[in-house]
Amino acid sequence: MPGDSAFTLVQLRYFAAAAETGSMTSAARRLLVSQSAVSTAVAQLERALGVQLLIRHHAKGLSLTAAGARFLQESRNLLAHADELVETAQGLGAALAGELSVGCFLSLSPFVLPRLFAEFTARHPGVRLQAVEGETEELQAALLDGRCEIALMYRMDLADSLLTEQIAEAAPYALVPPGHRLAGSRGVRIEELAEDPFVLYDLPHSREYFTELFAAAGLAMRPAYRSTTFETVRALVAAGQGYSILNQRPVSDTTYDGGRAVPVPLLDPLPPLPVVLARPRGVRPTRRAQAFTELARRLLGTASSASHLPVSEKLGH
Repeated sequence: MPGDSAFTLVQLRYFAAAAETGSMTSAARRLLVSQSAVSTAVAQLERALGVQLLIRHHAKGLSLTAAGARFLQESRNLLAHADELVETAQGLGAALAGELSVGCFLSLSPFVLPRLFAEFTARHPGVRLQAVEGETEELQAALLDGRCEIALMYRMDLADSLLTEQIAEAAPYALVPPGHRLAGSRGVRIEELAEDPFVLYDLPHSREYFTELFAAAGLAMRPAYRSTTFETVRALVAAGQGYSILNQRPVSDTTYDGGRAVPVPLLDPLPPLPVVLARPRGVRPTRRAQAFTELARRLLGTASSASHLPVSEKLGH
């Protein structure tokens, strides 16, 4: 009877498997049950909720309705907490266990994830960490559809449906070839480099950020080269093909091909990129995510970050 909202965790698990695999048959294989068991559970769930969650396409599998897509996200959250409850009931509450998927922005990932993952694994060996790397839009989608629970990213045009907490900042700097006239200087202004070819780290939202940096200096950005790969940008600069502006600085100035790209501080009063932890708004984080958040605050947090941009609601609550 529609409106009777009683349903079971088994029905939720079967629905999530069907939605994720796009097939009752594939869901049955994943769950090691019969196809009829999956079909019956999903049908019972839809009756209990009084709403259609899946569209059955003859010989073409399944697709989610709009209501089904929203319900799938909430189901994943509920199932994750149910698993944690079982772990606690079995006496595992003191030692975290299970899986935690962490998203990270592409250029940020190699600078922060190895240290965070190593430290977290040492503290919580029972947790299986998974990394989801991508650009801003990819990470937002992964957070909202449940493929990752928390993400480290830059605060650049993030959706209102995400809750963020700033934990660090990345100041821009110039990158020039070793033989450049300004390679040995203590600092440069963008206008001093304006006549040189510019190598743009060309990712969505990142390019808008760099465009704004040039505008703040009263200049128009006119890239001579573009690359979506952080290391390719550095290699082009090292090869004498121009200069660039980046935010993350490697420990070594050596590029993959043995060249050298020289970092030079920028003297312009330019805004840094805020590094934030993000998660879906309104979704309570698991204890695994809370533990990762606390570790990221400790390892990546900067005393000066709060003075530049206000920190929003805390993620661990």
